[in-house]
Amino acid sequence: MDTKELLAQMQQAGVDTFVLTDINSTAACLNFVRIAHKFNIKPVLGIDFRNGADQLFIAIARNNKGFEELNKYLSQYLHSGEEIPSRAPRFKYAYVVYPFQKYTGFKLKKLEFIGVKPSDLPRLIYPPHQMDKEKLVVLQTVTFLSKIDKDTGKRVVRKRDFNAHRLLRAIDNNTLLSMLQKSEEGSSDDFLYPLKELKQLYRDYPYMLTNTEKLISDCSIHFDFEGEKLNKNLKFFYETQEKDYEVLERLCKEGLPYRYKNPAPEIEKRIKTELDVIKQQGFMSYFLINWRLCQYAREKGYFYVGRGSGANSVVAYLLRITDVDPIELDLYFERFINLYRQNPPDFDVDFSWKDREDITEFIFEEFQRNKGGNVALLATYSTFQFRAVVREIGKVLGLPPHEIDHIQSANRSELDDIHKLVLRYGQYIQGFPSHLSIHAGGILISEKPLHYYTATDMPPKGFPTTHFDMIIAEDIGLYKFDILSQRGLGKIKDSLEVIERNHPKDEKIDIHDISRFKEDEKVKDMLREGKAIGCFYVESPAMRMLLKKLRVDEYLGLVAASSVIRPGVAKSGMMRQCILRFREPYRRKEAHPILREIMPETYGVMVYQEDVIKVAHYFADLTLGEADVLRRGMSGKYRSREEFQKVRDKYFKNCAKKGHDYTLAADVWRQIESFAGYAFAKGHSASYAVESYQSLFLKAYYPLEYMVATMNNGGGFYRVELYAHEAYMHGGDIQPPCVNQSEYLCTIYGKTIYMGLAFISELEKITAEEILVERIENGAFMSFDNFLKRVNISLEQLSLLIRIGAFRFTGQTKKELLWEAHFQLGNHKKTNPVKLLFDPEVKRFALPPLSYDPLEDAFDQIDLLGFPLQNPFDLLKEPFIEGEILVRDMNMYQNKTVKMVGYLVHIKNTNTSGGKKMQFGTWLDREGYFIDSTHFPPVAAKYPFRGKGIYELTGKIVEEFDFLSLELISMRKLQYVHDPRYAEEPRHATMGLESA
Repeated sequence: MDTKELLAQMQQAGVDTFVLTDINSTAACLNFVRIAHKFNIKPVLGIDFRNGADQLFIAIARNNKGFEELNKYLSQYLHSGEEIPSRAPRFKYAYVVYPFQKYTGFKLKKLEFIGVKPSDLPRLIYPPHQMDKEKLVVLQTVTFLSKIDKDTGKRVVRKRDFNAHRLLRAIDNNTLLSMLQKSEEGSSDDFLYPLKELKQLYRDYPYMLTNTEKLISDCSIHFDFEGEKLNKNLKFFYETQEKDYEVLERLCKEGLPYRYKNPAPEIEKRIKTELDVIKQQGFMSYFLINWRLCQYAREKGYFYVGRGSGANSVVAYLLRITDVDPIELDLYFERFINLYRQNPPDFDVDFSWKDREDITEFIFEEFQRNKGGNVALLATYSTFQFRAVVREIGKVLGLPPHEIDHIQSANRSELDDIHKLVLRYGQYIQGFPSHLSIHAGGILISEKPLHYYTATDMPPKGFPTTHFDMIIAEDIGLYKFDILSQRGLGKIKDSLEVIERNHPKDEKIDIHDISRFKEDEKVKDMLREGKAIGCFYVESPAMRMLLKKLRVDEYLGLVAASSVIRPGVAKSGMMRQCILRFREPYRRKEAHPILREIMPETYGVMVYQEDVIKVAHYFADLTLGEADVLRRGMSGKYRSREEFQKVRDKYFKNCAKKGHDYTLAADVWRQIESFAGYAFAKGHSASYAVESYQSLFLKAYYPLEYMVATMNNGGGFYRVELYAHEAYMHGGDIQPPCVNQSEYLCTIYGKTIYMGLAFISELEKITAEEILVERIENGAFMSFDNFLKRVNISLEQLSLLIRIGAFRFTGQTKKELLWEAHFQLGNHKKTNPVKLLFDPEVKRFALPPLSYDPLEDAFDQIDLLGFPLQNPFDLLKEPFIEGEILVRDMNMYQNKTVKMVGYLVHIKNTNTSGGKKMQFGTWLDREGYFIDSTHFPPVAAKYPFRGKGIYELTGKIVEEFDFLSLELISMRKLQYVHDPRYAEEPRHATMGLESA
């Protein structure tokens, strides 16, 4: 049960104080303390220390120092993975309670006691259990809720709770429920008693009740959850706040000439305003920490993008945390910081996925203070999802996989009792915490050691991780630094290196010359036409569609498009309104005058997060503080909090006062509600647009090199295959891996691109590295025999290289090479390279002519690369479809039903407002150009996708704002020719060759 339900149950049971002691965890502690007072309950914190399910002792914090002491002790064992000793150390500020059944007569320390359960009471009168009465306390563990049995009138465990617990224990132990050992489950007596009943059970042992009450009354815990001291982040970057401000001011002055050669008075005024607010709010260290880690990144040559609402700040721009000029974009500083805001501002800093690990290590080393322990990764909790928990419950109940699949797809009336039981407990367990995970990029840097607030785990990443998530962290006043990773930056950095290698005489590109990229005509044309495959944030089908409809060709338009494309804006209907008002100017007057005045750039349409603040402030007269509560609430962070409800009520009340019609006020509220949780801050969108421009420029002038870098960074929105295709469309010659030409990743020579050895499925990294090291040290391989004499390789790994064509330089066919490989390796597991002065000839046998079909290469490539390096349409059993049209013909067939043939690239599944499934498809036609299809619910249900491949598509061509798409009526998957590697069969495939 969650914390609120537990407190409500305790209140109902008449309890006014209790100790929360989760097993080897402090995850619920802070939230418990935060809300306990609402239930008139005094909170006390502790930890139930166990090795697996074996309970050792319970430790109870006397105060905050005691809680820190316990957190340190537990973390020590969670980090090392060692077993916790059965005897507790001598805690200074915590009590220890040993379970009665674990006590063996050892001498108890001053703060140590023995906990007696109701079931232990009969044994107290017998030696050796006659113990010091002052050391005995009540120990009633509450794992389950209870009820009164109708037949016996006795209090018993609530069956559903106990059964769910047993199922979870079986899942955790990966065992059948029938095989679960009793020692691995809790006692069915560990349930909640009403306080009066519990005291009645111990009526013959009043001293025990007295001891317990005395122990509990000595314990208290307090954390600040509101007020001026809420910010618990690292207070000072240097020794004092004054020193921090002095440095921050100096850094702004030093950064001014870099950003503004001739700063206007308005810039100087904006800097002073921001610095004054930052000083007043005490956020200097927050800016300086971000400045330092960005400075370190530049020292190491790492690319990064500072985004989030932090990009609204000119101070962040001067400190080079962000690359977005907030003056140029008229960014709303109050979205970033205002005097009503208690929490520090938002900086999200993206690094390349290759560099983030080092940045994280730097943070842990650089920002430790005093004795350390004040830096940790932020946790998140994965919860049981319904389908997953049904599968797990089915497994522990011994059901075969096909039955579990049947449970998830069948109607309830078709299920037997066991199946219904699985569903019933699946619904009950759904949403329970499953396991601790790591937040995508959150790092905490606190003033106090983090063990003051939580114990820490040590996941495989090797950095201490809290037991609480972002919401609890913010409740206590700990605000995360977002250190995120993305592949887009890796693509840009690698592109520059590939370009320099392939075009050494070309002028070096200044990738930070964004003003040049904004004015480049090639880049503008790519934006207008949506030709941005591989480019950061603008390559998805939806973004290509939006760019073409908006005809975006300038920076501000791209900034707006980056936020308009977000799900909430589309859901609110505002994306369509934005396009309409952009394309048809007469519609702009449809916006309310106040909204049009607030948001002139977007014609009165809310596009950015700060638009919520503006509308709430100017349209509904909410204060900036209230408007920020509204924005955060819409983001889901406070959607259930009372303060959010109060602000909502005030919004409508103020709108009525201002004379706004209720229908208008409700419509504006709907717009706010539907998109504020998804829309970007304008500065965030602007940061993304900068990276988009960098990648667009690289693709415009060096498309092949940019595609090589894209493939080497794992692709982007699409699979690697599409980027190989895009390189082909720009004149590239895409070659399979070769032991003499390929590197570990893709490489380019002129216009020839060799796929990397890393792209061969199941080829081991150690094999690829050995080939490359040998080639670098001793030159290219002269023949197949020469390769076998020089490289230590197994027959299995060698076969992969042969099948992909990595030895085609020898002139021998694959079948000949496979025969030779089997002959030379014979029964040996691996080759045995020996360095010889001379290269003796290997005995050869004459092989009869072996059949070869060019299509064999395509099918080998599909197996080993995941896609063919030739036109997939050459593999069709039906080479041509009667009446088929191509993408270049679509304009002539608007509003007509046509047939097209498409190679499937991407599927987007979504739901209509009525909850029905619909889909969008992205395809390539025979000539390699994009087809976009819309599958409305009836069609999506009748004609489902049937995996990768080529489909015949029948539909109506529709046009909206110059964007052509296919409204699907039907589709069928077309068959490939029979795989020639396995059998001969008559087939028709052109292979792109003319018939003789």
